[in-house]
Amino acid sequence: MDYVNGPGRNHLFVPGPVNIPDQVIRAMSRNNEDYRSPAIPALTKELLEDVKKIFKTTTGTPFLFPTTGTGAWESALTNTLSPGDRIVSFVIGQFSLLWIDQQQRLKYNVDVVESEWGRGADLDVLESKLASDSAHTIKAICIVHNETATGVTNNLAKVRQLLDAYSHPALLLVDGVSSICALDFRMDEWGVDVAITGSQKALSLPTGIGFVVASPKAIEASKTAKSLRVFFDWSDYLKFYKLGTYWPYTPSIQLLYGLRAALDLIFEEGLENIFARHNRLGTATRLAVEAWGLKNCTQKEEWFSDTVTAVLVPPNIDGAEIVRRAWKRYNLSLGLGLNKVAGKVFRIGHLGNMNELQLLGCLAGVEMILKDVGYPVKLGSGVAAASAYLQNNIPLIPSRI
Repeated sequence: MDYVNGPGRNHLFVPGPVNIPDQVIRAMSRNNEDYRSPAIPALTKELLEDVKKIFKTTTGTPFLFPTTGTGAWESALTNTLSPGDRIVSFVIGQFSLLWIDQQQRLKYNVDVVESEWGRGADLDVLESKLASDSAHTIKAICIVHNETATGVTNNLAKVRQLLDAYSHPALLLVDGVSSICALDFRMDEWGVDVAITGSQKALSLPTGIGFVVASPKAIEASKTAKSLRVFFDWSDYLKFYKLGTYWPYTPSIQLLYGLRAALDLIFEEGLENIFARHNRLGTATRLAVEAWGLKNCTQKEEWFSDTVTAVLVPPNIDGAEIVRRAWKRYNLSLGLGLNKVAGKVFRIGHLGNMNELQLLGCLAGVEMILKDVGYPVKLGSGVAAASAYLQNNIPLIPSRI
């Protein structure tokens, strides 16, 4: 694609990176500073405590790596596991597949559990593996909370229930990249040992911070884990935490100030209100898809994601053409179908700094695109279905009451 500017704003509806609030952009518009001055350690200490709140943990230790979710994946694995360790990992879409590829390349013994794309992790298979593992050869369970390729959300509470039912000591490692701060996530309550997310998702920041939060059990495991690690080594961070300087290498000053502003906005809205807003956006999108006569890639309601909807297209329509036309004609950015669902779906991201009227604009654009590519949609049908639901469910803005 060429990069010719279009009038007005680009309408960003991919499942990350997402729209950045103006307050965050302003907070990041500043010069560099000496990160060894007293100001940055003081800011960092405050940020680390507040990051724990969005993971819903009081006992976890947070690390802020200058990286993406992929780097956070690697940090979670290499600090807790040794080469050859057996781990159970679930393929439910492209991002879980990529994480498994990383696990295999890091020389772990990966016990892969596959599901049809559009379905959640097969927890019956997990139960069978836990029941037969009396020797506790499984060292970790790795699961993606929200798979953006297919719009599937997994039930983490049930994973913890299974581990507890069999008194299994395996670590629970969770990719929360497209869920944390948009979907309810309870690190302590669900016994998650390592949870990760990325700044460019529901936190509504630029790409560049990989968040890793480790439980006390995971910190203890890191003391004996034999995987090679340098840049992502927790022990380096812990040493500097004790010194009160916090950073083993240069952080992004601008992103730290952006994170401060982003967290302030999150706490002002309230996490529970944020979860409810994302549920409204997800529900409205699903109602629009149904009104268009199309189907959700996610096969059961229990797995519906409130951060992204993958829409199945008829066999005679190329999902990639919908995405291309959205960008070229309407200045609308939608998500492509990936890997097994390439060309079969297009994705509507509805997470982060977004409200209901923004979503309705996107849905109107999608209707015009569907008409463009030959799908017999009735213009206004999806917008009407979404609007009828939203008009009855949007609360007053708390700060304006």
